[in-house]
Amino acid sequence: MKRLLIAAGGGGDAITAAMVHAALHGPDTPALVLTYAWERLVVDPVPGPRGAADFTGAPTPAPSLTLITPQTTPNAPAGSLLPRLAAHLRPALGLLDPYDGTLGLTRQIEAAARWCAADRIELVDVGGDIVARGDEPTLRSPLGDALALAACAATGIPTSVYVAGPGLDNEVPLSDLVPRLGEPAFALTPEDTDGVLAVFDWHPSEAGAMLVAAARGVRGICGTRDAPRPVVLDDTARQVHRLTCEEALRLSPLAGALDLCPSLEAAEKASTAVCGFSEIARERHRAATAPASSPRGRPSTDAATLLARFTTWERSRLAEGLDYVTTRRITEDLALTRPETRTLYRALGEGTPPRRVAPLWRLAKA
Repeated sequence: MKRLLIAAGGGGDAITAAMVHAALHGPDTPALVLTYAWERLVVDPVPGPRGAADFTGAPTPAPSLTLITPQTTPNAPAGSLLPRLAAHLRPALGLLDPYDGTLGLTRQIEAAARWCAADRIELVDVGGDIVARGDEPTLRSPLGDALALAACAATGIPTSVYVAGPGLDNEVPLSDLVPRLGEPAFALTPEDTDGVLAVFDWHPSEAGAMLVAAARGVRGICGTRDAPRPVVLDDTARQVHRLTCEEALRLSPLAGALDLCPSLEAAEKASTAVCGFSEIARERHRAATAPASSPRGRPSTDAATLLARFTTWERSRLAEGLDYVTTRRITEDLALTRPETRTLYRALGEGTPPRRVAPLWRLAKA
């Protein structure tokens, strides 16, 4: 028997699912996490999620069930971090393929439950957009979560919905989430993060990184990339809330609109009707209008030069009131190449005191 967990969104939710599993059942209890291959354009330049046909070397131990292993590869030009994630997480990974809508996802989840001999499902979301109303001005990516919620409900298998780190994804304001979620069920501890901490040396999930940091005792204001406001890391940020599937459905108009949805195209239309937008259409627009990268000159591998650039940038972030920043924020704000990234982070980690407060970076006040 394996525990069956569903990561409601992308890679960050798969990492969070591994932590929630460790907290609930212990890290060594066998488990399968079903997750989307739906990643940022910086990872996967093809808009939208990837389906089973987009991978080579993905085992299918049962009809409608596709596993992702370290040997699985995405078919170019698509990209995916899931195979690398499969090599680092203790739970096994399976693919959620949304191209046949809620109906297809329901078949996949039912197949996984049979394969795992699981009599219940644990659906995990970091941040809380799984209970979005749909009209929040900062809402960006509700579709995957709503599809997963609607599909779990359609299976008829008892499902618990876990929302970890409310507000960390900067999509639904914490003040809106608190009355919807009720009291926390438990809080993540440093021990719950041990199996995932090293993942953030390369994985870009900012919400997941902040959840890990909060669980490990980091407190302060953290700046992320492309977010309307910084995130407060306090004791709330490590809490996990539990809802029944029925409670979550009542809170999510989009999930309710996706009942019996037969395709991803139909799901997009439902998202536009309920939320006023389709996140996949937004991805298509960004991919089509992204400026061609222009060479910035020869990358510098001189640590002193890179540290000087970082220090100038750091002063501006301190003026914003930030205490910490994510790896992705530094890398993208400074437009670092891979060699520059390695050199700068090595220098920051070896400084006195070291800036690395895994998996975040501390800004040094004068």
